[in-house]
Amino acid sequence: MAKLKISNEWWTAPAEAENGQIIMVTGRRDMQAVKETGVYNTRIEVTWTYEPDANGMPSFSDSKLMEEANDAFEAAFGKDPVAVNTGIYTGAGERNWVFYTRSLHIFQRKLNEALAQMPVLPLLFYAEEDAEWAEYAEMCETEIADGDE
Repeated sequence: MAKLKISNEWWTAPAEAENGQIIMVTGRRDMQAVKETGVYNTRIEVTWTYEPDANGMPSFSDSKLMEEANDAFEAAFGKDPVAVNTGIYTGAGERNWVFYTRSLHIFQRKLNEALAQMPVLPLLFYAEEDAEWAEYAEMCETEIADGDE
């Protein structure tokens, strides 16, 4: 079986939170091949709630730790794509990573391994079946196409 090609091309666009603050949405392009495998049916949202600045964004120290966590996620799931990070939302006091996974159990194990060398982080987890990738489709609607700027 051929190795699944997972895009590493990303886009970023602003969106608005319910409170009017800006949320920066970063999405991964070209996920159709991953979706079409039919095995990445569970969506997991990993949420980090932080003390926001006046614009709803994280402090410099929190943003550095968030990037370290992001790098750890990419390293862990890049080697063994039991899960694929499809989107990152930052703003209004939250950073949310969205993953689609083949296995909740293996996702949990690999996430714990990825974060083992980091301090304990204030992460909350939510999972639900999303075989149609509805969240991904909704997120992609925020992408600004060339010429729309």
